[in-house]
Amino acid sequence: MAAPTGELPADLAELARAYGIATEYWDWRGQHVTVPAASVTAVLTALGVDAADPAAALAVKDDAAWARMLPPCVVVRDDRGAPVAMHVPHGAPARTWIELESGEQRPDLRQLENWNPPRSIGGRLVGEASFEVPAGLPLGYHRLHAQSGDDTTSCVLVVTPARLEPPAALGARRTWGLAAQLYSVRSRRSWGVGDLADLADLATWAAVAHDAGFVLINPLHAAAPVAPMEPSPYLPVTRRFANPLYLRVEAVPEFAYLDESQREAVARARSGVSNTGDRIDRDAAWRAKSTALEAVFSVRRTAGRELAFQGYRRREGPGLQLFATWCAIAERHGGDWHAWPPELHDPAAPAVADFARQHAARVEFHAWLQWQLDEQLAAVQGAAVRAGMPLGVVHDLAVGVDPNGADAWSMPDVFAQRVTVGAPPDPYNQAGQDWNQPPWRPDRLAELAYEPFRQMVSTVLRHAGGIRVDHVIGLFRLWWIPAGASPTEGTYVRYDHDALIGILALEAHRAGAVLVGEDLGTVEPWVRDYLRERGILGTSVLWFEYADGGGPLPAPRWRRECLASVTTHDLPPTLAYLAGDHVRLRHDLGLLTRSLQDELAADRHERQAWLDELVRAGELTAPDADPEQVVLALHRYLGRAPSRLLCLALTDAVGDRRAQNQPGTKDEYPNWRVALSGPDGRPLLMEDVIADGRAAVIAEALRAAALRP
Repeated sequence: MAAPTGELPADLAELARAYGIATEYWDWRGQHVTVPAASVTAVLTALGVDAADPAAALAVKDDAAWARMLPPCVVVRDDRGAPVAMHVPHGAPARTWIELESGEQRPDLRQLENWNPPRSIGGRLVGEASFEVPAGLPLGYHRLHAQSGDDTTSCVLVVTPARLEPPAALGARRTWGLAAQLYSVRSRRSWGVGDLADLADLATWAAVAHDAGFVLINPLHAAAPVAPMEPSPYLPVTRRFANPLYLRVEAVPEFAYLDESQREAVARARSGVSNTGDRIDRDAAWRAKSTALEAVFSVRRTAGRELAFQGYRRREGPGLQLFATWCAIAERHGGDWHAWPPELHDPAAPAVADFARQHAARVEFHAWLQWQLDEQLAAVQGAAVRAGMPLGVVHDLAVGVDPNGADAWSMPDVFAQRVTVGAPPDPYNQAGQDWNQPPWRPDRLAELAYEPFRQMVSTVLRHAGGIRVDHVIGLFRLWWIPAGASPTEGTYVRYDHDALIGILALEAHRAGAVLVGEDLGTVEPWVRDYLRERGILGTSVLWFEYADGGGPLPAPRWRRECLASVTTHDLPPTLAYLAGDHVRLRHDLGLLTRSLQDELAADRHERQAWLDELVRAGELTAPDADPEQVVLALHRYLGRAPSRLLCLALTDAVGDRRAQNQPGTKDEYPNWRVALSGPDGRPLLMEDVIADGRAAVIAEALRAAALRP
């Protein structure tokens, strides 16, 4: 029977639901949307499913779980028992047991009732037995074993915390911190871009002078080591390793042992970069730094230092070797692996191994850079904590990776092909967004026991007091866009959020860190409740906090378990917002779907509502106050919220007016290339920030607010 007009065929819709693919949704205007059949079919194809015969494809999926004795991975919470299905020849005996990380054995698990009838799988009758993984197991990565007759198998058993508790250093108290785009925060000793030494100084100033508890920074994920270097920290080549652009050359211990000629070469390289321009020139900075770092790399290391380097390489294992190899090949053939010689497309190909052997010194250099980053990141976190910060550095975790980068090359089967990640239309991006990033395949993540996710998260958390998870909703569902389609033709694909959130919480527990989920935009209401239940903080941005009946939501009614701020890196600094600059910029860039006049009028209405709220709350005497006084009043008002973490954008602290990023654009606006500046547009250095009276006043307002219960 044909499906009604506008609806999917019933069997295709059933197949899509079995793979977690949405066939309908409600858009930002509250309108019901049916996903086109072509989009559903394209997403199924990206998951390796032949949708030509949906009923047959569904039968294959249903039988797949019965064809294996145990699932590939089992993820549970520590506070509750969980059933796990075991498949054996019908009527055969079955037993299961657990081997903990410690080596301790937990013998035979309790068998549960299971009345599912047997199935014929591959010409044999297979039965299903259910066993209970008990509550109260130690947190960690264990193994679940199963045996039936002479057949044995095992899978990874992950026991995660039911709730992530705050780090002991933070406890139940509130604290405040800075949010900064590190590349923009330069000092007199920078090499044209803010680096990890600048971050240590920023954290120390904020902690010692104003009792700040953390510094939240942009993702430090790696970019291709070739020009033009990708400016967006949210489009990395990998999320596991970091960008050596952020290294401070002089902080590498071997720098002290450069000979005179090497020091002269380093000085010449350093002279080629400037800290006074209003744009960040990553290519110039990397040319200078890479020259200097190569010189430092050539210095003979002490026996102890060499052992430390080799220990780091062993700890990071094949992942580091593959990434370093990718970097070496990229230097020779460019940053897009699709354009490399065909024999280098497969990381397991003999040609790749041959290249790594022939260029072993270059591969070692890129591995060494990651070691140096690991050491300097540890030093920054140590400096922040010693200065008095209970959290220290809070890192940002991007949504995905560059389709041409190292992760996409080294793990091609983990990423879906011919689809990209983005976002459906919303009030701020009414045409939708395509982030040009390949999504992880949820089925492959499970098959690999979430190892790529685990490695990534644990590496980012190694020297951190927390992680902000950008678009945390992506751990629940992601908007997949078929190749060649517009963002409006995408659909949602669901992930096993219990597994992903659980592993994230487990790694944060082991690191003694907080988790902040960026839960803005289109969010299913239950998701925020779930995140709160698991101990993951949400995100509150003042401009988005509205009551159900309209109008600003009074700050005392905001969520407690969240990080609250006035603005974010995806919005203009507050001085610019108050002037309506963001609306005119979006008009100039062609991002509006309504007229400029209509958008300006709506913006004035929203802004006036907040000014009136400031007057009502007693933070302003009149809504027409000086803009800088309004900025201070907004942050004092922010302090009225019960939020656990209060956040001040460094751009607001110094009166910057230029946005760091304009969503929906790439080269139309200098995204991620804007240097930190004052209200007059003059670039500011770290030394200027420390001496800035405006910054001190706003910081003190948040310090006072954080002391209130």
